[in-house]
Amino acid sequence: MKSRIQYTQPSISELEVQYVTDAARHGWGPRCYEYIERFEAAFGRHLGVRHAIATSSCTGALHMGLAALGIGPGDEVILADSNWIASVAPAVHLGATPVFVDICEDTWCLDPAKVEQAITPRTRAIIAVHLYGNLCAMDELLAIGARHGIAVIEDAAEAIGSEWQGQRAGSMGRFGVFSFHGTKTMTTGEGGMFVTNDTDLFERVLGLSNHGRLKGQTRQFWPDLLGFKYKISNLQAAIGCAQTERIDELIERKRAIMANYRRRLGGLPGLRLNPEPEGTRIGAWMPTVVFDSELGITRERLLARFAENNIDARVFFYPLSALPMFQGRIPAAGGHSASIPERAINLPSFHDMTEADMARICSVVETLHAEARR
Repeated sequence: MKSRIQYTQPSISELEVQYVTDAARHGWGPRCYEYIERFEAAFGRHLGVRHAIATSSCTGALHMGLAALGIGPGDEVILADSNWIASVAPAVHLGATPVFVDICEDTWCLDPAKVEQAITPRTRAIIAVHLYGNLCAMDELLAIGARHGIAVIEDAAEAIGSEWQGQRAGSMGRFGVFSFHGTKTMTTGEGGMFVTNDTDLFERVLGLSNHGRLKGQTRQFWPDLLGFKYKISNLQAAIGCAQTERIDELIERKRAIMANYRRRLGGLPGLRLNPEPEGTRIGAWMPTVVFDSELGITRERLLARFAENNIDARVFFYPLSALPMFQGRIPAAGGHSASIPERAINLPSFHDMTEADMARICSVVETLHAEARR
């Protein structure tokens, strides 16, 4: 049998090994935050934002950001029905009610028209998730937020390297959050980042991130409020420093993989890949193919064929409203959020994959497509 093609894995060089070894040997006592501070500063510069706080996960960063905005029971938070649960869980943990709306057919991201229709006097936030590195319509969403006095938050967990009209994903909303999970374009193993240009919000989140001990408090072990423990470790941040130094290389490799898929598969009738509209640049974290329903190529058929060829494949996110904890309680968006996951698949895209790997993957898609058109 041919060797297994994984769907994603990190790119680790000697630089990461060097930095994490230094952190393990010397990053204690007075140096215990050294790599964390370097990582926050470097990632903030990359994004062009004033403030960055490294966290143990993207979910934790989102949790603290929502808490710092005062979101809680009685509030509503709008987001797309097609998302991973990490984008909605923090709002639910705070007691807010999620409101799921449909996605756009072309970008698979939050539909601004549906957002506008879903706003009520209880709406406090819109979470714009840049799905698979694709970009939400930020001009429209920011205008909606400004018009109604609602915070627009960017979940850019999957969008490192993506840009909207020259602005990096995560830098445009009231705050942005990122993931450095091992599957992402850059990694710290587990980890995340909170970013914002709002100094007051930054100060609130900074306090929340370390058990509520506010900046300037001189008493030892004296929390000023009930906070969280979402700090990243110095060892993880050391890896993050190396990855940030390599970030352009990591992004360009992801884009090159996407370009290869586009050359091979982009011309197949009834098949769509991640879009890159004029004025945008996608980081291409997760190349995805969506088949027109007329072809009859289902998720299950795709998974089976990839498995037969010893290739990993990820399903398109199921609608959040279909999950057990929301089913029947939160109205389903329906539409594209329900339809697209049934006829789509995420393609492997790890940095070190070869031309032969991509040829094998594309051959599976091409064969299925040809069979469907007979």
